[in-house]
Amino acid sequence: CLHAIHMQPVDEDVCRQTVHAAFEAGINLFDTSPYYGITKAETMLGKAIQGLPRSELVIATKVGRYGADEFNFSADRVTASVTESLNRLQTNYIDIIQCHDIEFGDLEVVVNETLPALQKLKAQGLVRHIGITGLPFKVFHYVLDRVSAGTVDVVLSYCHNTLNDSTLLLELPYFESKGVGVINASPLAMGLLTNSGPPDW
Repeated sequence: CLHAIHMQPVDEDVCRQTVHAAFEAGINLFDTSPYYGITKAETMLGKAIQGLPRSELVIATKVGRYGADEFNFSADRVTASVTESLNRLQTNYIDIIQCHDIEFGDLEVVVNETLPALQKLKAQGLVRHIGITGLPFKVFHYVLDRVSAGTVDVVLSYCHNTLNDSTLLLELPYFESKGVGVINASPLAMGLLTNSGPPDW
C-alpha cells in the first residue's frame, strides 16, 4: 500500500488494515520514502503502525529524492529530511535510512556529505542502519569502494532478482565481501510480471 500511494490514492483505513494484516502474517519490514506520494506514504505509515509493537518493526525510509526530478543529497538537507520523516512516521528512530536512487545524484556528495551526515544521526540514535538504493550496480561499487567498512550497512537493489533478471545473484559475493546486507526490492519487476504491467515511465 505504501508505494501504491505513489501511483494512486489509497484509503487510510485500507492502508492501516493492510499493514496490520501484514504484521500478523509475519511481515515486519516496511519500506517507504518522502518521495512516495510526496510525503503521504510516510504519513500514512506513521498512522498505520500505531498500536503495533514498535520494537518488533523495522521501519525503513529514504533521503535525497523528493520529487520526480528533485534530488538533494547535501548534508543539511538529508539531516533535515530525517527529522521530517521522524515526525511523519511518529517514531523517535528510523531502523534503516537509505540514500534514495543515488545514480541521479552526485556520488561524490553521497560519499563526502550524505553518508557522514547520516553517521552523525546514527551516533545520536536517530537512525540505526544506513543504506543506499539504486538500479545500476556500478553506483553501489563506486560508493562502497570509497567508504570505510561499516559506513553502509545495506543496499536496496530492485528489479535484479526476478524471473526475467537474476543479475543480483552475481553481485552477492561482492556485497558479502563489503559486509553489506541486501534488500531485494520489486521482485515483480515494477509490475512487469503482473497482469497490470509496469508504469508508463
